[in-house]
Amino acid sequence: MDYLNEKELNKYQVTIHFEMDDEFMSFVPPHRVLINSLIEKGTIDYYSVSMETQRSWMIINAATKKEVEKLLAQSPLYKYWTVEIDELFVYDGQTYRLPALQLN
Repeated sequence: MDYLNEKELNKYQVTIHFEMDDEFMSFVPPHRVLINSLIEKGTIDYYSVSMETQRSWMIINAATKKEVEKLLAQSPLYKYWTVEIDELFVYDGQTYRLPALQLN
């Protein structure tokens, strides 16, 4: 592995507050194309949306907060968002654990 080309990635929790209108909904399909692409590349670990509270959450892998901001700005929904970005110190869950042993 080439050390000079390797980036150390951090995990960032992104909280997005948004307000919807009719135009907002027209941008959802191209936004989902972007999100799906970033999930497939491993840039986004998870993505969730609450229509009840008009909030969204993501875990994004990036070298810096500025890189996260640049990724988010690619979304056609970006102009509707108020964004909070927090670098994570600990990120743990069931998917990061070894599978449970099952004795036969």
